[in-house]
Amino acid sequence: MWLLDTTTLALSAFFDANTPSYAILSHTWGSEEVSFQDIQGPHEQISHRAGYNKIKDCCAKALEAGFQYVWIDTCCIDKTNSTELSEAINSMFRWYQNAVTCYAYLEDIRAPAWRFWQSRWFKRGWTLQELIAPINVLFWDCEWNEIGSRASLGTEIESITGIPARILLRNSSLRDHCVAEIMSWAADRQTTRIEDRAYSLLGLFGVSMPLIYGEGANAFLRLQLEIMKATTDHSLFAWNDRSGDHKTRSHLVVHHSACFSQPSSSNDPRKTISMSRL
Repeated sequence: MWLLDTTTLALSAFFDANTPSYAILSHTWGSEEVSFQDIQGPHEQISHRAGYNKIKDCCAKALEAGFQYVWIDTCCIDKTNSTELSEAINSMFRWYQNAVTCYAYLEDIRAPAWRFWQSRWFKRGWTLQELIAPINVLFWDCEWNEIGSRASLGTEIESITGIPARILLRNSSLRDHCVAEIMSWAADRQTTRIEDRAYSLLGLFGVSMPLIYGEGANAFLRLQLEIMKATTDHSLFAWNDRSGDHKTRSHLVVHHSACFSQPSSSNDPRKTISMSRL
């Protein structure tokens, strides 16, 4: 993985055991982000961008906390290299999991901080794993004032996201929750690319698969097939399609996580599925 030096803003590559301690950023993308290629060029050419200031401020906070390195998805992945992009997306949950601290930057939130629940950060697909995977998550407003931690805000975040506080407080692991429940946490989240609705969930289910941008909703079908291979949890079939599409209802798998917003069984969905889907 590529890490950004918090002092020089230079990139360095690390592999497995030689990877140093690092902080990691979780954020929502804007129109002025800095790419892998940009950060390696003259910084004076990108210093006017909002994305560059975000990187600098994140590095400053990380350096202040004693971190020499930080990982930021905009500039630490060479997205022009399809192999590297695929490896990064399939590894991303683990990278957030291995970070010492995750900085969740809510760039659309200003004081008062209690309004943090209004941030679009809580509605984006990729930020779901970024909320759950790290050991520690610290929330910051647009001026990098600390709002609180995932632990201190656990009750509020549970109300916003539907994710049980015991997960947020690390008193429970993903293995203690069925597939349908985890899918329900993603049901109302949005991604810019349709395929990312599936790719952003890979780590939550502990599966990997090749990326095929352009495949559209088929990515979510492939995700469900990979989950089938990895688990005997039948709650994968406990979805509830509210669109009225009878063709969808006759299938075992669906095209979108929104079908899991209200799992079809009120009983333990690990054990109950509709026989009409078999």
